[in-house]
Amino acid sequence: MRNPVAMITGASRGIGRGIAIELARHGYDIIGTATRLTPEDRERGLFEVRERVDEFGVRFVPLAGDIGETADRNRLVEEAFAAFGHVDLLVNNAGVGLLQRLDILETTEESFDRLIRINLKGPFFLTQAIANRMIGQVKAGTSYVPAIVFITSISSNTASPNRAEYCVSKAGLSMAAQTFAVRLAEFGINVYDVRPGIIATDMTAPVTEKYDKLIAEGVLLQKRWGTPEDVGKAVAGLAKGYFQYSTGAVIEVGGGFSVLRL
Repeated sequence: MRNPVAMITGASRGIGRGIAIELARHGYDIIGTATRLTPEDRERGLFEVRERVDEFGVRFVPLAGDIGETADRNRLVEEAFAAFGHVDLLVNNAGVGLLQRLDILETTEESFDRLIRINLKGPFFLTQAIANRMIGQVKAGTSYVPAIVFITSISSNTASPNRAEYCVSKAGLSMAAQTFAVRLAEFGINVYDVRPGIIATDMTAPVTEKYDKLIAEGVLLQKRWGTPEDVGKAVAGLAKGYFQYSTGAVIEVGGGFSVLRL
């Protein structure tokens, strides 16, 4: 029997890297995307991830492209299906942070457009393209029931006025997850919204001191930073079918951030 195939966007580092390694541990062949390929760099990037994935005896196909660009996105879909003929799990992880944190009263259109293009428009239309092919797999009788995971953020429902456009992009992505869950339910294709909290990655490194202080003051029930491995384990649980009767579910990986307290 063939291995299931997972396509993970933004797999070269951080959360995407953690997801790729965890799914490989569970026997998934991996299609990992990034904006560029650097085969000479075995310490960072997709080719470092491929070496880690190889340790589990599964295949890793690195692909380069900007999901926010239509031509790149369409090419990624074609190359992914050319590599394996099917995608059983799509993990929409690729995204960017702000180039500069500005008050919402000073946010620029350029920054807003960049965040929406990469964080929302790209995953939305990538999912549309992959979902249509997944429907074909279901109708043809697939070995694995396909599923889709959106990696959003606690910023989907937590307002930060100094990075409003990021919050808006993630809130939109969470609604995309809900809407695709509704549309794809008739085909048995589950869709999930995984919301990481304060995760130790390159994106959060510049604000380490801020979050160290917040964690020490009790903003989280579990007083530690989250890791990409924490998110990877959540995605693996969804991929393995442990939440089969939970399409549309929101899974927070945030150390208890959202628990209301007095």
